[in-house]
Amino acid sequence: MFPAGGSFQGSRGASFAQMLMKNLPVTSEVTEAYAPLSTLSTLNEDRKDVRGQQRKISTETLIERYKCGEVHAVSLLHQLAQVLQLHLEMKETVTTGNLPVLYFAFCVVIDGVEYKTGMGITKKDARLKAAQLALQDLLPTLENINSVRPDVAGVPPPLPAREEPSISDTYPSRAAHGRMSSVNLQIPHAVRDLLTKLMNSHLEFSSCAATTAAFIIQTSSRCEVVALGTGNFNTKESASLCGRIVHDSHGVVTARRSLMRFLYRHVLMFFSKTANLKERSIFQQSSSSGLLSLKDGITLHLYVNQLPKGAAQIPSKLRLNPLSISAWQVNNEIGLHLSVEGKVFSVFSSSIDQSASSIISMSTTDKITQWQVLGYQGALLSHFIEPIYVQSILIGESCASNIRGMEISVSQRVEGVTSQLPTFYCMIRPHISLVPSVAMRGTDGTNGQLTCGINWSEGDSSIEVVDGLKGKTIDESPFKSGPALASRLCKAAMLHRFKLVAKETQRQDLLATSSYREAKRMAKPYQEAKSMLRAYLLQQGFGSWLDKLSVSDNFTM
Repeated sequence: MFPAGGSFQGSRGASFAQMLMKNLPVTSEVTEAYAPLSTLSTLNEDRKDVRGQQRKISTETLIERYKCGEVHAVSLLHQLAQVLQLHLEMKETVTTGNLPVLYFAFCVVIDGVEYKTGMGITKKDARLKAAQLALQDLLPTLENINSVRPDVAGVPPPLPAREEPSISDTYPSRAAHGRMSSVNLQIPHAVRDLLTKLMNSHLEFSSCAATTAAFIIQTSSRCEVVALGTGNFNTKESASLCGRIVHDSHGVVTARRSLMRFLYRHVLMFFSKTANLKERSIFQQSSSSGLLSLKDGITLHLYVNQLPKGAAQIPSKLRLNPLSISAWQVNNEIGLHLSVEGKVFSVFSSSIDQSASSIISMSTTDKITQWQVLGYQGALLSHFIEPIYVQSILIGESCASNIRGMEISVSQRVEGVTSQLPTFYCMIRPHISLVPSVAMRGTDGTNGQLTCGINWSEGDSSIEVVDGLKGKTIDESPFKSGPALASRLCKAAMLHRFKLVAKETQRQDLLATSSYREAKRMAKPYQEAKSMLRAYLLQQGFGSWLDKLSVSDNFTM
């Protein structure tokens, strides 16, 4: 299953200072909201009747003065906030306790967007460092403005659009923040309604819904759950040589594979000769790539009713002490993790069972981190569609009280990787928040199905129940694909859908592929992005991504 001489051990080359600066957890104990500096009052008066182009020039002048050393970083942030009408905060993110030498840490928050943490011996030094770090990300965005629309009363000039995701793309603005509050309420209700509907028909499987994950499509008029999954286990079976065993049945992974089934369905709808079906597809043809992309106004969101396994669960309990914590401990806490039969280990751990009989996969947290860079569509679908990213991750608050670990794991660990990725791939930083939890009460008689998980996607007439330890559908499942009990989520089923799309799009090169593995390897940009991401994680000291032998991918239809 693993390469000869392979190892789980990752690089620990990142310095302690780098690790600490990148991963200090947020606390809510001290928050300072800054009003605009009084020295800006005169400047503000002068700008009352200034139109968009003049405002642009003023912004450029402020930035130039900062680069020349004439303006303090903190002062520039306040001035930019005043000119662009942004809400600015300096938030203290760590407390130091009774230490002989005090370290302070602050981060800049602009319109709800949190930037990198700055540290210093004094609060003044920490604020300065935080401001400098925020400006490193903010200034390139402002400097790329090519045009500014005429000013409308009360409306600030727009932030620029860039080929790489800009602040307005990857982080919610004030308007988007308002919409997000509405989404935060709509999504859990939509998930609960669907789960209740599915379980009312199959009460005997209610206990399977403890670890629920769902993908939701949001448009201007509706909020709809399109894929759902539950589960909490890896299979105990050996790697399947025919692609008909599901190795990882954790809720988020199951929901994501259900999402892929939904995407395949809508790709086929787009290429349908029936105009009505094509119109109902969520896809449109992209003029820039020639691939399909989501229609304008459609966004994808992920709901999980508890923090996913891995690094997301650990840093929320961690309070990093600059004088006592070691780089080794930091690596273990926020590095990559492996899942073995439902248990999670750091890649740096020496206690992992590496026996050939154990199916080992990356933790759910690490998989989400990867999907936010490579997209949730996977390698096969990337032949036909652009990367599909999640714009927000909503976590049920009954099982979580701190999302800082999730923010570190999904966003901060890979925040510098975009520049190294091929075209159309980037790191999308999702908006992560706590929302009302969706939970189902299990029945007294579980019939030994605590290891089972449920999957469903839009268009399915019934749920499928898979035994996570066996990787196959159970006999009692409402949906069964056949007597072999192979799940509709298995690799062989995905390859079948891939071949259907390849036939519909007349892609003879893809139809001629000899195996599942070859079809994946032919997705060159996707594979390049994956290699870049894993090399970046290793370089940053988070460890080596599990490199499985692909014997289980050599099957064909």
